[in-house]
Amino acid sequence: MNKWFKSGSPWIWMTAGAVSISLISVIGLLLLIAWRGLVYFWPSNIYEFSLELNKTPVTVIGEVYDREEVPTSRLQGVGTDISGFQGNIIERFLIKTGNREYVDLDFRWILATDIKSKTAHADLVKIERNKNGNFYGYIEGVIENGKTIKDKSKYEALESVIDRAVELSDEMMDIQNGEIGSINYKLEELRLEERSYELKGKLTAEIIAELNAERKTLQADYLVLEKQLMALRADSQRDTVLVKDMRGEVVSIPVYQVLDAQFPNDMNVFEKAIQFIVQIGKFISEDPREANTEGGVFPAIFGTVFMVLLMAIIVTPFGVIAAIYLHEYAAKNAITKIVRISVINLAGVPSIVYGVFGLGFFVYMLGGNIDALFYPEAQPSPTFGTPGVIWSALTLAILTLPVVIVSTEEGLSRIPTALRQGSLALGATKAETLWRIVIPMASPAIMTGLILAVARAAGEVAPLMLVGVVKMAPTLPLDGNFPFVHLDRKFMHLGFHIYDVGFQSPNVEAARPLVYATAFLLVSVIVTLNLTAIGIRNHLREKYKSLEH
Repeated sequence: MNKWFKSGSPWIWMTAGAVSISLISVIGLLLLIAWRGLVYFWPSNIYEFSLELNKTPVTVIGEVYDREEVPTSRLQGVGTDISGFQGNIIERFLIKTGNREYVDLDFRWILATDIKSKTAHADLVKIERNKNGNFYGYIEGVIENGKTIKDKSKYEALESVIDRAVELSDEMMDIQNGEIGSINYKLEELRLEERSYELKGKLTAEIIAELNAERKTLQADYLVLEKQLMALRADSQRDTVLVKDMRGEVVSIPVYQVLDAQFPNDMNVFEKAIQFIVQIGKFISEDPREANTEGGVFPAIFGTVFMVLLMAIIVTPFGVIAAIYLHEYAAKNAITKIVRISVINLAGVPSIVYGVFGLGFFVYMLGGNIDALFYPEAQPSPTFGTPGVIWSALTLAILTLPVVIVSTEEGLSRIPTALRQGSLALGATKAETLWRIVIPMASPAIMTGLILAVARAAGEVAPLMLVGVVKMAPTLPLDGNFPFVHLDRKFMHLGFHIYDVGFQSPNVEAARPLVYATAFLLVSVIVTLNLTAIGIRNHLREKYKSLEH
């Protein structure tokens, strides 16, 4: 036994065990998040429950979201009548009933003891709407262009009118966000241009006439587009679907409010799998709705990736230059040691401190001065003197700068001195040696620092809450209006989206699966960015491997 301990084998097994436990924990956590998040997109069966509450028959239609076993003492403590039940544990179900206009909450708990029957009729429908959430019931008929369809062809008519309404809605959104948005942007530019001439004392009658002529042209185009938009809006309100809800009443739902209609009880496994993929695609590609509890997260994905890439572009050159100076040029004295210790300690500063610094220095001081110098015509409305994506990227660049500096310095220290001396002996200058020999060989270490920086920056939320991220951004930082990339705009972020949905949502039960789905998506985005950087690092490592020999 003593020889076994002295051989070091126990420590090898302990290390292997610790690594295995860590891997199992990480993989288990990811699988849990993936399962709880992805199951949200699987088409669940819709049930019609016949209940008896206080000797009164009640019908409930909806999806089973969750189930749990509750002690009878807990139910009796809140005043629930379970006098006819003799056991100690009662199972209860969380049902998503939707139909927000006609019920207090679109989620409700029902006890197993209150259920008299549970059926999953094939013609039960789930209607996804652009507001007020889902609607559950039976299709009674479709009013298509003034004609009521109630026979078997009503399902074909329903699919047809929904497709038509979605196409019209997409066309209206293209006009409203595209051409009309561009006109509004140009009108605002004309207003700022006129204000600029006025502040400079150069606003003449000729300039006013020229600006007014451009305004009239834009306003004429706006009126034409507005007529098209109103015509499309009136056309989209043509059709109606009649649905019988759980109260037994027939409700008229305008088709322009309907995004999709599903009959999950009538689907086989293959059809549900297809619908599962479609719903994931919608979640990734669509904008959020209903206070972020419905719809997709595309603006948050775009904002996260855009901000991280912008941060990487900023932090990489500064981190590499600082590391090269510290390792190659700075004297080996006490001041250099203090600088290195300070850089290392900066990595341990809480991220919210960087957020406060970014708000005070970048937003208020730097952004305020930029507005005063270059955008006086926009005052008092700030342009860069307000939180935006550029300040978020700069704040996270400072936050991750120590990681890049330390990683790059370690890469530079591993390069043999003989290579530098050989390059200088052949007549190369120190700058040429750095550019052609040292930096290429250190590029894998630089990419390692960038990987660590991206991994940390993509998951940060606290500083972003102060310097640019918002709950809902009406426009992306990238669009078709000059200069096309708008670094002054606020943006959405997956990390903040998780916080907002999980802790600020008015509908907790509806938001819970979205928290897991968005968390899994954020992990997937970070892994994708890291794998891309790792692939580039491995390519650079193989490319410059020969220089090491």
